Amino acid sequence: MDSIEFPLTLSEVSILDLVSWIASGAMIFGGIVPYVPQYRQIKRTENAEGFSTYVCLALLIANTLRIFFWFGVHFELPLLAQSIIMNFTMMVMLHLCTRVTQLNEMSTKRRAFLGKATECLADDLFPEKASREEKMELLVFAEGMAIRKRLDGAELQRGKPHLKDASSQTEPETVHRFLDFDYRYFWKWTKFRDYVQFMCVFTLAGGYVTYMCLDLPVYVESVGFLAVFVEALLGAPQFWRNFQNKCTVGMSVKMVGFWTSGDTFKTGYFIINKAPMQFWICGLLQVGIDIAILLQVWIYRKNLHPATKPTKPI
Repeated sequence: MDSIEFPLTLSEVSILDLVSWIASGAMIFGGIVPYVPQYRQIKRTENAEGFSTYVCLALLIANTLRIFFWFGVHFELPLLAQSIIMNFTMMVMLHLCTRVTQLNEMSTKRRAFLGKATECLADDLFPEKASREEKMELLVFAEGMAIRKRLDGAELQRGKPHLKDASSQTEPETVHRFLDFDYRYFWKWTKFRDYVQFMCVFTLAGGYVTYMCLDLPVYVESVGFLAVFVEALLGAPQFWRNFQNKCTVGMSVKMVGFWTSGDTFKTGYFIINKAPMQFWICGLLQVGIDIAILLQVWIYRKNLHPATKPTKPI
C-alpha cells in the first residue's frame, strides 16, 4: 500500500502546485485585463469622456500604499507584483486619456485657425485670382513648413507681422500644471508629465515616512487598511460619473464585467490564502460597487447621450 500511496501523494502535490501557480499568475496579470477593452475603446473612438481618470488615481494610490505596506508586513509576493504592474498600467491609461483630451481640444482651435490662415494666405499669395478651389488647397497645405516660411518671408519684406505658426495657435489656451498647486484642477492637468510628477512626489514622500515609521505597528496597519480601502472604492468615481451623466455610453461594460469577476476571484484568493483581514473585507466592498455599476448599465440602457457634458474627463 505504501508504494501505491507515495506516487499518488507526489501527483497530488504537483497538481496543487500547478493550481497555485495558475492562481498566482491570474492575480499578477488578471488585474490589468479589464482595462484592455477600455483602452481599445478610447483609442478607437478618440474620446475619453466616458472613462473616469479618478479610477487611475484610486488604483495608483492604493497600489503604492500596498507596496509600502509590504515592507511592514511581507504578504504574498504575487500581490506585490500585481501592485507594481497595475501602477504601470494606470500610467499607460493616463497617457492615452491626456493625449486624446489634448487632441480633441486642439482640433477645434486648429479648425478655427486654419479658416483664418486660408483667408490670409489667399490674399497674400493670390490677391486677385484666389478661387474657391485654390483656397481649399491652401487649407490643406496651411500647416506645411514651405508655405509658412514663404509667407513669413513675404510679410517680413512688407514690414508686416508674420502669421504665427499653426502649432502655436493650437495649443490649449489654459494649461493646468501640477506645480501650479491649484487644488481646483487637481488630477485635471493638461500634460501627462504632471501626473508623473505627482506620483514621484507621492512615492518619495510616502516612502520616506514609511521608512521612518516601520517600527510602529499602528502606522503599518493603517497603511495596509488605506491601501485596500482606496482600492475597494476605485469603482466609486465611475459610479458617480455614470450617475451624473445618467448614461454609461463611453464606459466599457466589458471592463466592469472583468472587474466583477476579477474582484470575486481576488476576494476568494484572499480568504483561502489567509491574507490580512483588510484585504478580504475591502474585497467584498469592491464586489458590491461593481454590481452597482452593472445595475446602472441596465437602468440607463435607453439613454444614449449624457445629461451633462463635462469639459474634462473625471
